[in-house]
Amino acid sequence: MKKIIIFSLLTTLFSCKTVQESKLISITSNQVKEIVTYLASDEIQGRDTGSEGINVSAKFLEEKFETYGLKPYFNSYRDNFKVDSLEAFNIVGFLEGNDAMLKDEVIIIGAHYDHIGYRAKIVENDSIGNGANDNASGTAAVIAMANYFSEKKNNKRSLMFVLFSAEEKGLLGSKHLAEKLKLQNVDLYTMVNIEMIGVPFKDRDYDAFVTGFDLSNMATKINEYIGSNLIGKSEVSKKYNLFRRSDNYPFYNEFKLPCQTISSCDLSNYDFYHHVDDEADKMDYEHMAILINKIIPAIETMSNTSTKEIKMYE
Repeated sequence: MKKIIIFSLLTTLFSCKTVQESKLISITSNQVKEIVTYLASDEIQGRDTGSEGINVSAKFLEEKFETYGLKPYFNSYRDNFKVDSLEAFNIVGFLEGNDAMLKDEVIIIGAHYDHIGYRAKIVENDSIGNGANDNASGTAAVIAMANYFSEKKNNKRSLMFVLFSAEEKGLLGSKHLAEKLKLQNVDLYTMVNIEMIGVPFKDRDYDAFVTGFDLSNMATKINEYIGSNLIGKSEVSKKYNLFRRSDNYPFYNEFKLPCQTISSCDLSNYDFYHHVDDEADKMDYEHMAILINKIIPAIETMSNTSTKEIKMYE
């Protein structure tokens, strides 16, 4: 009788574990490596705004969104704008929330996919600024999260996945979209931007930081949602005012809401910012996958709370 009971308990535990594991959709290091390696390849020529390389990149990203079943937010995935005489375009996918009341509230998950193209300074016959960390890494995170949420479809609030162009020209893609959504009276809850997550910190008690740490409770809430000290405060980020230097800022400027960037690189732990050696082989893909897998449940909780819990400090 005892053996039967023990066997029954083991079977139950195994079954519960199997059910829990079947619900997990884990982002793998190979998944993010494939995206970064492609976007940061020499063939893409540094993804400068208006270049053939960024057009090829955009098609690649659109195909990902289409494969995942994300709807275009506009008439197509491309949100077109001009940079002087150059054609530019953000890539925007949309996953409507499944709650009748909360689906009108929108969370933006973004990253810029453009970079600086060719560099004037040639290093060992290399003149291409490949932009692996800046910001193929963030782009890979957004694509991976778009994949996750499009499969789970458990978000009560709507999720907008945005890949920005012309960030390197002065945040022009995010400025264009932020102004456009403001005019449309979009009920934005928060904007989470992902920037330079290709390398880890080695001397911190947290995995990543948010820019503008003291402006809102975003970091506190993310840590609360996942039950660990994932997000910390970077004094280096504050020193260089990185809050104003990435695509979160135009959304904050328009909406005056918590719109912040998550990063694991504050320019103190990577020597190749805007350098030809910002290459795919220098990225830590295990770190990237672990970080993305930790961020996902925080976004998941954000999208499902009954009220808007992430707020600006007064």
